[in-house]
Amino acid sequence: MPKIDLAKRRRIMQRSRKLGHCICDPRRACPCDVFTDQGLCPCAGERPDPADLAQVRLTELVHNAGCASKIAPADLEAVLSRLPAVEDPRVISGMAAADDAGIYRLDGGTCLVQTVDVFTPCVDDPHTFGRICAANCLSDIYAMGGQPLTALSILAFPSETLDGRIMYEMLRGAMETLSAAGVALIGGHSIKDEEIKLGFAVTGTIDPAQAVSHETAHVGDVLVLTKPLGTGVLCFARQIGRAVPASTAAAMAESMAALNRPAAEAVRQVGVSAGTDVTGFGLLGHLIRMARHSGVTAQLYADALPAFDGVLEALRDGVIPGAIERNREFVADDLSVADGVDEAMVNLGFDAQTSGGLLIAVPAERQAALLSALARRGVRAATVGRIVEKSNGKIRVTLAGQDASAAPDQAVTDELPDHAAEAAPLRPPAPCCAEASAAHVKAGVAADAQQAFEALMAAAGAAGAIDARTKELIHFALVVQARCGPCAAFHLDEARKMGITQAELDEAAWCAAAMGGAPVRMFYLEALKNARTGKGCC
Repeated sequence: MPKIDLAKRRRIMQRSRKLGHCICDPRRACPCDVFTDQGLCPCAGERPDPADLAQVRLTELVHNAGCASKIAPADLEAVLSRLPAVEDPRVISGMAAADDAGIYRLDGGTCLVQTVDVFTPCVDDPHTFGRICAANCLSDIYAMGGQPLTALSILAFPSETLDGRIMYEMLRGAMETLSAAGVALIGGHSIKDEEIKLGFAVTGTIDPAQAVSHETAHVGDVLVLTKPLGTGVLCFARQIGRAVPASTAAAMAESMAALNRPAAEAVRQVGVSAGTDVTGFGLLGHLIRMARHSGVTAQLYADALPAFDGVLEALRDGVIPGAIERNREFVADDLSVADGVDEAMVNLGFDAQTSGGLLIAVPAERQAALLSALARRGVRAATVGRIVEKSNGKIRVTLAGQDASAAPDQAVTDELPDHAAEAAPLRPPAPCCAEASAAHVKAGVAADAQQAFEALMAAAGAAGAIDARTKELIHFALVVQARCGPCAAFHLDEARKMGITQAELDEAAWCAAAMGGAPVRMFYLEALKNARTGKGCC
């Protein structure tokens, strides 16, 4: 039995009754429902006896489990779009970019990458929930190409009605994952709440020249996903009393608790065009943000989407969480679905994921290298689509092997023609134009082919309908957008020889950043810094 001080209880309850309100929760009268149901007065410091943690069901204590507890993306965007812009020039990627994490440049060139995430339990075991929560919160840093260093906890807990050991186990599990990631938990903040919520604000460092953004996908890129889908459906199924096989529940928990660090390492090794992690907005919600910010149309192969066992069957049986409807509203008319695609597969794409995988846009010529790099690190990845054309941001859901045009798309407006050949990889392979112009011939390249290429470069740069000075500014903007260090160094030198001013170079570079987004801007700023310090353009 809990320790009860009857004199203290009497004194506090008399005061509450005189006020007509419970002094701990003014919304309640006195005696409150906790006193009526459990015989305990929380205001007097009375707490329940220790519970059998094995019998605790955390998901039964919350309205929405995991990342399904987040505000609907359409509602969130409607509010954020009306906020004033942040004008600090040290903010390299912030709210305007709507990317996974923010990037802030400190004095001396060091860049911080920061994120915060909070959500309700998605599994019943407190220790496992802590592991999953930490993995999810670190994921935004990994998705951007950063290295997480420190974390601050954010905890909401009904401490007056639940056993404090639940809170301890949650934090213990989180600290295990943070430690495995090399991240130090250095503090935090806690509040009383009726629902359990746990999250972390994570700070790390990032090389701006290697940052991965969601707004730089190119036509011709292949889409790769690194974790199966369906966590939201399975969590919802358990909340409403539907049986989930123990093997499926265990596989889902381990997937959610797994760090995205190995996948991020593979991304850095290979070099990709764009990337993001898949969480509460669902695969289609995160993909439409990538498509809108990159100005492209994505084709998604519905029958190639990886899913946990039983998820599609549950969706076909009507087990469709509310988060699926909220995410569908966010994508709205920018989605078209081809004939023959199972509606359950479409709903799978909208399912809110907790600690989901990375969605990666990789140039087609690097797809095999990426899949190999992921496999070597134990990451099971699936090719789930491709970027098919320029647009104002669309998704066409088809079957694998089906032409993207098989998806009716009357809602598409203001589309641009397909320019697959113009899709430049993030880091073009050598030899670059700077090396070719300097007549650096690689072994095995025929002399006549080299001469032909040099002739092409000379003709492209010569004055014609466009004067040579303007062409050099165009070349400079193109190599900045392609983020080719040697090319940028060469054309920066050429431009200065021609008397092109720094202000003109800046304007050309900002045109490139307008097309390529925050990573291009970061590359240019880093290139100028290196040029000033004599390290070359990158």
